[in-house]
Amino acid sequence: MTFKSNRILIVILLFLATTISFSQESNLPNVILIITDDQGYGDFGFTGNDQIKTPVLDALSKRSIRFNNFYVSPVCAPTRSSLMTGRYSLRTGVRDTYNGGAIMASNEVTIAEMLKQANYKTGMYGKWHLGDNYPSRPIDQGFDESLIHLSGGMGQVGDFTTYFQGDRSYFDPVLWYNGQPRMYDGYCSDIFTDNAINFIEKNHKAPFFCYLSFNAPHTPLQVPDEYYQMYADIDPSITFEKNKSSKVKMNEKDKEDARKVYAMVSNIDDNIGKVISKVKSLGIEDNTIIIFMTDNGPQQLRYVGGMRGLKGSVYRGGIRVPLLFSYPNQFKGNKDIETTTAHIDILPTIAKLCRVEAPKNKKIDGNSLLPLIKNEKVDWAERSLFFYWTRRYPELYNNIAIQKGDYKLVGKTNYNAPIEDFQMFDIKNDPNEQNNIVLKNKNFAKGLKQNLNQIYKELISSNNLINQPSISVGSEFENPIILNRNDAGGERGIWNQEEIFGKWYVDVAEGHYNIKFKFIKPVEPKGRMILETDAIVNQLKIDMETDFIEMKNIYLPKMTGNLIPFYMKNNKRILPFLVEIEKI
Repeated sequence: MTFKSNRILIVILLFLATTISFSQESNLPNVILIITDDQGYGDFGFTGNDQIKTPVLDALSKRSIRFNNFYVSPVCAPTRSSLMTGRYSLRTGVRDTYNGGAIMASNEVTIAEMLKQANYKTGMYGKWHLGDNYPSRPIDQGFDESLIHLSGGMGQVGDFTTYFQGDRSYFDPVLWYNGQPRMYDGYCSDIFTDNAINFIEKNHKAPFFCYLSFNAPHTPLQVPDEYYQMYADIDPSITFEKNKSSKVKMNEKDKEDARKVYAMVSNIDDNIGKVISKVKSLGIEDNTIIIFMTDNGPQQLRYVGGMRGLKGSVYRGGIRVPLLFSYPNQFKGNKDIETTTAHIDILPTIAKLCRVEAPKNKKIDGNSLLPLIKNEKVDWAERSLFFYWTRRYPELYNNIAIQKGDYKLVGKTNYNAPIEDFQMFDIKNDPNEQNNIVLKNKNFAKGLKQNLNQIYKELISSNNLINQPSISVGSEFENPIILNRNDAGGERGIWNQEEIFGKWYVDVAEGHYNIKFKFIKPVEPKGRMILETDAIVNQLKIDMETDFIEMKNIYLPKMTGNLIPFYMKNNKRILPFLVEIEKI
């Protein structure tokens, strides 16, 4: 064969290799992960609620693989950090929903970052709740595009761009697109969905990961009137009373809250319908994985399928949610899986299906769901699942639980309580957790307690928990930076109080800064604005009543520590509502 022929052959082989490589990449599945906020297990038609209208999700359920014993954390941010990383939230630094405890360490690897190995386009829309500043924002954690509200919820103190809108915070909001504020028209769930659909349309010819994270039906319970009118005349207590294990009754506020929640859920259902329709119209339905779940139990009293507990509780009503899994190219739908599974299993499952490696230098607590889906022999009976919820940090034996196989040990007691003070349930035979069997099974319960102790000690020793994630100040990636109340530490339960001690844990680049302080109400004149940053203290006398104070050209050294601002008048210390810091 001549030299020229060899060159032609090489060119052909290179072309074929490129074509094969492109074909393999194009065959990678798209992933759409949908999660809702504070939507409980009972807020669907397919879980037995005959008053709520969820036709899209009911239909998705029929053609999906249904994981019927799927668990999450009792509250928002911990669930989201576990979902994104496949790890228990305490490993990631997330320990609360505010109090400075809802910032995920930037060294964590998210699903989006993992999928970048295979050149996925990545976008997220809605509620992030894992840090509002660099380096913890979605755009810092693997997402090419993000449209989010701040903190744990629109209308909450941390989301300062909607907080002052009051009962209109879900309508015509200022949201954050790729880290910058923008004004939008319409209702929040519609806005997030429309932008997610635009992302899918732009990127459907290459593999993409779309994370659609609704902030509804979380409070404040705001919904377009056309949806509210669907439920204006119903009595939600009729369905609630199917709850044979419940000893409480819904009052009138509970009923009205349920009507609003059901309306918000129906709006979500319509929006998910739009996403599914777009996927079908683009011809990518068969090669698209759709995962649907919620983040915890309901916040308000309403139908929850007979289970005990609501949001915040380690009983099943607070942590059991639906998981729907659809991937037509690979798996037949309309299948039930009863094995106990959890939010930590989503990342390793996506890694397998998208043929990428899960993070090697991190302990992944979850398991891939594929053996269960494929009916392969797998024994998960020995796996323990850990649940907890208390403010700031986990408290030993207080609202804490471990589940292993069919048995669950619950602590609602003191740190030094004997085993007799615990509760143990046989979930298979007592799914509503009504019969405490600990006294009949003390030795077995003691074994579960030892297991609980081991996991608890390991998790509270996590590096990202001990070394709290910091907010970068003076970074080229975010300047100016705004510190909000959601991320403020200090006194327990810090929210929108004025006279309270608060601080932000920051990593400051050396330089000169202009710093602005915004207060909820005007502060009285003849006081002093004080800013403490480690050993450096700056103060400014204020002679007029004002809700806005600026300190210009302040020098700050390179430091990692607490930034403590307060207005002092007659021994009264007022915490700013927010702090804007600009490196000059």
